[in-house]
Amino acid sequence: MPIRLFLSWLLCLAALLSGYSQAVSPLYRQTSDMHHLMTQYAADKGSLSRFYTVENSPERRERFERLTTDYLQQLDRVDFDKMPVGSQVDYLLFRRSLLVEQAELAKEAAEVNQIKPWFPFADGIYALEKVRRRGASLNSEQIAADLAKLARQVAETRAVVEKAGPMSAALAQRAEGTANGLRSALKSVFEFYNQYDPQFTWWVPAPYERADSLLGAYARFFAQKAKTATPPANDGSGIAGTPVGRDEIVRQLAFEYIAYSPEDLIEIANREFAWCDRELLRASRDMGFGDNWKAAQEKVKNSAVPVGKQPEMIMRLYDESIAFLKSKDLITIPPIAEETWRMMMMSAERQRFSPFFLGGETLLISYPTAAMSQEEKLMSMRGNNPHFSRSTVHHELIAGHHLQGFMNNRYKTYRRFRTPFWTEGWALYWEMILWDMNFPQSPEDRIGMLFWRMHRCARIIFSLNYHLGKWTPQQCIDFLVDRVGHERANAEGEVRRSFVGGYEPLYQLAYMTGGFQFYALKKELVDSGKMTYKQFHDAVMQENSLPVEMIRAILTGQPLNRSHKANRKFYGDINSGEKRR
Repeated sequence: MPIRLFLSWLLCLAALLSGYSQAVSPLYRQTSDMHHLMTQYAADKGSLSRFYTVENSPERRERFERLTTDYLQQLDRVDFDKMPVGSQVDYLLFRRSLLVEQAELAKEAAEVNQIKPWFPFADGIYALEKVRRRGASLNSEQIAADLAKLARQVAETRAVVEKAGPMSAALAQRAEGTANGLRSALKSVFEFYNQYDPQFTWWVPAPYERADSLLGAYARFFAQKAKTATPPANDGSGIAGTPVGRDEIVRQLAFEYIAYSPEDLIEIANREFAWCDRELLRASRDMGFGDNWKAAQEKVKNSAVPVGKQPEMIMRLYDESIAFLKSKDLITIPPIAEETWRMMMMSAERQRFSPFFLGGETLLISYPTAAMSQEEKLMSMRGNNPHFSRSTVHHELIAGHHLQGFMNNRYKTYRRFRTPFWTEGWALYWEMILWDMNFPQSPEDRIGMLFWRMHRCARIIFSLNYHLGKWTPQQCIDFLVDRVGHERANAEGEVRRSFVGGYEPLYQLAYMTGGFQFYALKKELVDSGKMTYKQFHDAVMQENSLPVEMIRAILTGQPLNRSHKANRKFYGDINSGEKRR
């Protein structure tokens, strides 16, 4: 190659590399200074989880205690101040996750110590499972004798525990897990040697089966104790639950970087309810019902499509939603994201907990099934009418939950800091944005969108009042029926889902709270002209799941410190009387 051509080629290559380095700014890097450490921890934890498999065993717990301590010490040696903001965010959230893991292990240790008298035979099983992992030879006749003794001990101990009286749900659940862990340990020993070791196969099966059966019954005993430890509220609802109290709510809000008190959030919800009331009356008047918004809403509910036509209706609403997003150029929509979402129908049993359709990569359609009563069928149809559903198709699919999951699998995949304020807040933010952009086509559509906006307000109010010990489940149900316009069965399903559906206490308030966090950030970056809608939305999607305050720190370049606390008043100062609307 001539020297001048070679030099020209080098200059072109240098220019390309320079352009690439400028294009890939720190904001859009797929890595960070914490990436390696976080990935290494996830791999180490996975390896140890697959090796130390026995739930609640001392050996497993002590090994994970060493793991978390080791990584916390590694973090202490990191030069925090020299890292870019994105790496500082990863540091803070990774450290937070390790501290949570440490606290959970300490809680496990304390509870296992309390229930130790209920498992006097545990150490022998743990020791047997440990030697099994490396295939040690066993004295099968002795194992058979030990298992026969174990069966007697389980039966005798259970009799003592049954006479001991009530136990807390937490201890009953821990005991259930411990019994199941011991059972799995014995099963691993039996399945390893049986049919391979002739002596083992001769001596062990019969005493093993008896010991396994008694341990299984012991685990089920504790499972029943856990269920009955918190009886259903004596308020007519039949819904059990455990309010966590104000101190725990405050702790969890600080953990999620929310700089408001529970009372502040209820005040925000009430202010937003007032806005919804005004808009609802305007829509009711436009429909010719004057101020009788419940009559207007009743007409909307009765617009349900015939049985069997709900998937077709959902598809039409999806097509309209996607066309709107594209016409406004609001966000990048990858073709495979459009191609790969799918539909399934929701069972009658699941609809008792989730009366409205759910989304993600799979859209779960809530509509009458043959197993429902006539009353349940009608309520399901009315609660999932086209105008209510129009409001939430984008929430569940694109640009909501499906797109979130799709992008999480492709950008900064080492980040897995799950938080409902990002997951549900982002999806709700789109309901706010599309309202502002006149996405509803008619007064009926506006009533449908307002139903969900009021629903999110109500979630904050009823869930916090419940966990603060002020409301019963039945009061929560009545509030949803009277104040939002829910069908009663759907309101019962919503409250049941909130308190016994496995959701953390902040989950229901995270929808609107997270939505306003994103909305405030949109005002700061888009309304000011610093970013377009598309730039802002794409930037959020490329950061993966983070507390919204941390997304703001990254997008604005906000300096952080090792002891960062929530400080963002994204709705304004509640106590000053400042109003967002």
